[in-house]
Amino acid sequence: MNNEHATLETLTLERDAWLKQVDTMRGFEQLFDHLPGISIFAKDKDSRIMRGNASLVARFGFKEESEILGMTDYDLFPKVMADKYRKDDLEVIETGKPKLNIIETFFNLQGIPDWFIANKFPVMTANNEVIGVMGMLKSHKAKSFHDGGLTYSRLAPAIEYIQNNFKSTIKVEDLAKVANISLRQFGRLFKEYYAASPQIFIIKTRIQAACEALRSEDIDIANVALDLGFYDQSSFTKHFKKHMGVTPRKFRESI
Repeated sequence: MNNEHATLETLTLERDAWLKQVDTMRGFEQLFDHLPGISIFAKDKDSRIMRGNASLVARFGFKEESEILGMTDYDLFPKVMADKYRKDDLEVIETGKPKLNIIETFFNLQGIPDWFIANKFPVMTANNEVIGVMGMLKSHKAKSFHDGGLTYSRLAPAIEYIQNNFKSTIKVEDLAKVANISLRQFGRLFKEYYAASPQIFIIKTRIQAACEALRSEDIDIANVALDLGFYDQSSFTKHFKKHMGVTPRKFRESI
C-alpha cells in the first residue's frame, strides 16, 4: 500500500511539473475549437465574453473571436433573454458552484426552434477567488457522453415531429408511437434526457417561436397566440410569462 501511495505521489508531482510546461493558450484551446457541436465560453464578472471557441463564434454569425470579445448577452439577445442568462451567471459567480443541465430553446442557424443544454462553472483564481463564469453549450442532438447518443437517437423521430408540428395539437401518445417506444418508457427517457416533460418541451418550443414572431410589430399578439397553437391570448400570455418572466407585450417592448 505504501508503495502504491508513493507511486501515486510521484506521478502527481510529475503531472504537475508537466502541466507547468504546457502552453494552454495554444494547447488545450486547439482541442476546444474542434469539439463537434459544442460551444465553449468564458466571461468576466460583468458577463463580458473573454474567450470563445470557434463554434461559439460561428453560432453568433462571426468569423473571428476578436469580433465578440467584450460583448455581453445584451449585445446578442433580446433584453428579456439576456436577463435570464445574466441571472444564471450571477448565481454561479455568487455561490461559486456550477449550474448544470440548463435547458434552453434557441433558433438554430437554419431558423428552426431547437433545444440546447448549457453547463456553467465558476472561473477561479489560484487563491479560490471567483472572477467570472465559464461554460459549454451543446445542441440536444450532440452525442451524450454517457450513452454515445443512443437516447437521442431513440427520441429523435419524436423531436423532429415536434419541430415540424409544434403549432398543432400534439399528444404524448402520438409522440411515443412515432418513436416506436411504449408510452411509459417514452415519458421516462424524455424527462431523463431533457429534464422536462414532453408537454413542457412543446410549450417552450412554441414560446421560442413566439419570441421570433414578436419581433414584428405588424403581427397582433392574439394572432401570434392562435398561430402557434395556444388556446387563446390569455393562455399564451400565462405560459409566456411563466417561461420568459414578462408578458408578450413587455417582451416586444424590450426588443
